[in-house]
Amino acid sequence: MRRHLTEELKAWRAKAQRLPLLIDGARQTGKTYLLTTLFAKQFARFLHIDFLERPEFASAFEGALTPTKVLANLQLLSGQSFDPKTDLLILDEIGECPRAVTSLKYFAEQMPEAFVVASGSNIGLLNSFPVGKVEQHNLRPLSFHEFLIASGQTMLVDAFEAQNRSKVAHDLLMQQLVDYYFTGGMPAAVNAWFGTDELKVLERIQAVSRIHADLIAGYQKDFGKYAGRTNAQLIDAVFKQIPAQISSVVDDSVKRFRFKDVHPPKTRYADFESAINWLHHCRLVLLNYPIEGQPRLPLVAYRKPSRVKLFLFDVGLLNHMLGTTYQQIKQQAYEYKGFIAENFVQQELAVLGVEPTYAWTASNAEIEFLLTDNLGHIVPVEVKSGARRRAKSLASYIERYQPTKTVKLSALANETRAALSQSLPTNPTATTSLHLPLYDVAFLPKLIGMGFI
Repeated sequence: MRRHLTEELKAWRAKAQRLPLLIDGARQTGKTYLLTTLFAKQFARFLHIDFLERPEFASAFEGALTPTKVLANLQLLSGQSFDPKTDLLILDEIGECPRAVTSLKYFAEQMPEAFVVASGSNIGLLNSFPVGKVEQHNLRPLSFHEFLIASGQTMLVDAFEAQNRSKVAHDLLMQQLVDYYFTGGMPAAVNAWFGTDELKVLERIQAVSRIHADLIAGYQKDFGKYAGRTNAQLIDAVFKQIPAQISSVVDDSVKRFRFKDVHPPKTRYADFESAINWLHHCRLVLLNYPIEGQPRLPLVAYRKPSRVKLFLFDVGLLNHMLGTTYQQIKQQAYEYKGFIAENFVQQELAVLGVEPTYAWTASNAEIEFLLTDNLGHIVPVEVKSGARRRAKSLASYIERYQPTKTVKLSALANETRAALSQSLPTNPTATTSLHLPLYDVAFLPKLIGMGFI
């Protein structure tokens, strides 16, 4: 598998001096594989310390946390020599050793030439964190682009990257997208889907389903391990309710999360705030905030925490929790339920670094996502699972606010990409509309000149 984050790691390695690198992400998204298999190839040697597998290595961080002492202790415990000028130090599951987290501050200050990388799946739960002393990245499940690469279909990957949207290319890419809806982007599931050629389709479906079941069971065990019994019950209740509430609509947009009946007698946002924050900090949920009235920048100033949409971090796990079979997804093909397309777009935006996201709502109209371009314009993005061209909510938004750009994502191939390669219209009320296939979310930064929300 190829992970795009590898390129950012290479850029970090090329610096003359660097902060320690911290890779955050949900459990089983491939952090260890990224560091020990993909990135470690850039070094002659590497020392891998896994605090979950080998908790005794925590003793290396007792007492003084000067880098020279820590490295000396690690060499003694591992029996492996280490040169900080040339070798890579990987501190895996660093959240299991708070003193190791603290030591990153001293590596940043006293040994900036060292190649120190840490990773963990509970980073967001730490009580203390070396703010400003690490370069942090999030590793999400495989994006659709990475999924394509894992398929080994190099010509189709080339067509995707070149934005070749001929009917042949588009149909093949949509077929892969439907497969991605079932498989999702968890590395073990993707490997089971593509990794064994001799397996028949039914066997691959069963293998992916088993992996999904094991992953979900593992996350639920983590609720008790890291959150305590009482909090674990609330977290589990919210986690289980996300798929049920996402799927409560078919053609309309996903609605904000409702707290009634999630875990009686609790009925208010305040009762579940800590559980939602816990799931978000562990990268298991993605947040979207609907904005009422005319959207203005900064969008964050107009969000209401209690009015939040919750999406699952992986569309394959979402379908598994809903009990949706591969056959059901394939039979519905391009017209598959809108909430799955919406969850997919939310995932892809998170890979781009856009999370949380924002939506717009007014009476009977709703726009699934609001983005911003680098000129400070708000760009409404409407998501349709099928090939329906009519977009009533988008038309309503345009009539009210006259945006300079709009985007519609659907199962159709794009029709007007060339329009955005031209200069913005001189008339500030003119709207440039872009219609893209769903899988083209990854190209939005280039196509609309995305800025930061």
